[in-house]
Amino acid sequence: MTGSSTQGIKTVLHPVSDLATAKELYAALLGVPPQTDESYYVGFEAGGQHIGLVPGGGQQGMNAPVAYWHVPDIEAKLAEVTAAGATLKEPAHDVGGGRLVATVTDPDGNVLGLLQDR
Repeated sequence: MTGSSTQGIKTVLHPVSDLATAKELYAALLGVPPQTDESYYVGFEAGGQHIGLVPGGGQQGMNAPVAYWHVPDIEAKLAEVTAAGATLKEPAHDVGGGRLVATVTDPDGNVLGLLQDR
C-alpha cells in the first residue's frame, strides 16, 4: 500500500428517533454532558472519541451507526478506497468549522465514514 494512513476511528454517529431520550441515555452512558446540543445534532466528547446523535439519520439518511475514520487528506483517501472497490455514497463536504466528511460503501454495503479536520 502506498496511500495515506488513517488516524483511527475517533467519531461515531448514531441515528436516533427521539433526540431528548437519546441525549439523556448517552449522557448517562458516557458520564459527561453533551458538548454540542442542537435540535439537529447532539455531540459528546468522551475517552478521546466523539459520539454524535443525529435525529432521524439527518440528511445522510443514516439507518445504522457510522464510524468515521480520521484522515489527513480526505480526497486522497476517497480516491484510494474507491480505486480499491468502495462506492462513493456522500462526497466530501464541509460540515462546519473546517471539518470535511464523506461516506463510501464497501462491496457488502457497509457504510464507512471519512473525516478530515482542516
